[in-house]
Amino acid sequence: MNRIEHYHDWLRDAHAMEKQAESMLESMASRIDNYPELRARIEQHLSETKNQIIQLETILDRNDISRSVIKDSMSKMAALGQSIGGIFPSDEIVKGSISGYVFEQFEIACYTSLLAAAKNAGDTASIPTIEAILNEESKWPTG
Repeated sequence: MNRIEHYHDWLRDAHAMEKQAESMLESMASRIDNYPELRARIEQHLSETKNQIIQLETILDRNDISRSVIKDSMSKMAALGQSIGGIFPSDEIVKGSISGYVFEQFEIACYTSLLAAAKNAGDTASIPTIEAILNEESKWPTG
């Protein structure tokens, strides 16, 4: 695989990752009734995530890159498994917060790598979008 193929593959991965985040956040927001401030923050992040999916789809389309139906489907299945696992425990909020924090750190690392790959592949048109997404993701863990 050359550097452009790697970049395209990582774009597909980022899209699948955001689809997984969308499923997880929707599930989490639907179950949080006793913590209205946390629910509002999760719903805000869900809105940001949906916007990031649109932005990534724009990059994929501009570069004529097909979306990975398999990766998107597997990510959604993983998110479903994570949400089902958190339905019953009394410490769901704590576990969900920890999982969310870890997932955000993973997203930050992925977008940092994706930004470097975009530069290396010469996709200068996508760099501002990836930087903006990275900036949004970096704000989430600290609120």
